[in-house]
Amino acid sequence: MAQVAGNLQRIHNGVRRYAITPRIPAGFVQPAMLQKIINVANELHATLKITGSQRIMITNLKAEDVDKAWAMLGMEPAYMNSNRVRSVKICPGTTFCKRAKQDSVKLGMQLEKKYISKEMPSKMKMGVAGCTNSCTESITKDIGVIGTVSGWQVYAGGSAGAHPRFGDLIAEVTTEKEVLDLVDRMVTFYKENAHIERMGEFIDRIGLAAFKEAVLGDDYVANAADEEVAQEPEVKLPGQGNDGIGTENGATRVQAGDPITENSLIRDIIEAYPNTIPTFQSIGMGCLGCPSSTMEPLWQAAQIHGVDVNELVSKLEDVRKGA
Repeated sequence: MAQVAGNLQRIHNGVRRYAITPRIPAGFVQPAMLQKIINVANELHATLKITGSQRIMITNLKAEDVDKAWAMLGMEPAYMNSNRVRSVKICPGTTFCKRAKQDSVKLGMQLEKKYISKEMPSKMKMGVAGCTNSCTESITKDIGVIGTVSGWQVYAGGSAGAHPRFGDLIAEVTTEKEVLDLVDRMVTFYKENAHIERMGEFIDRIGLAAFKEAVLGDDYVANAADEEVAQEPEVKLPGQGNDGIGTENGATRVQAGDPITENSLIRDIIEAYPNTIPTFQSIGMGCLGCPSSTMEPLWQAAQIHGVDVNELVSKLEDVRKGA
């Protein structure tokens, strides 16, 4: 099946439709770009949806119309691999908002320019808010920055969705440069050491104290061990014994050397056999760091993506065996 430069949507009666989401930095869009989006929707009979990340999704596209839509927008097709930095969600900040304490637009655009579409172990979302009202919901982003009267709060590990998690406060700094330096250290450490897991899962796995020590270096306070971090109970991620994985939906666990079956968990497969990742991506399953998708058995993922599970198992087994 040829790859389509769009995201597969829900399949109805065997009919596939796709969505694309043009990049709109900080959600600021010029009338000319809006008109291009309108033209695509009118000519290709698409539906427009405002997303929570300050973009406009163009959905209900036929596979053969996806490349034409990108051409009409004057854009290169988006990356097929969704394990990348997404657009940075940015509030109006002191540029426009009377309540803002910091210039979130300037800082957010710097982060957008530096990190947009950079490949990561999993998808990464960022949010920058100009005050503690946090209209960008920065505390639920992999990396979140919130402006205060005296500077910025920098968070890491937030996520929403099926497995919500508030971000951990990593540090409070006073300047934009300090924010940019700290974010760079966090992104670098995560990229070099994480598995196929979101930032929050990575922090839970290695421990918040270890994460802070790695990204703050000499600035890390030695007495942090006396704080709540040391008193936190052991954190178990989905699939590590506290959520019923292994029995729900008939799912079974897989370790290196085990055969892949229709009941094998996606997460186990890609951790035991990372060379299977391109096969998953070829069926439109690009979000391999998403807990919701990776905690599914193979048969369920095949059903959602409209592929025959037996054929998928055969392909994955060929890859596992090196065929």
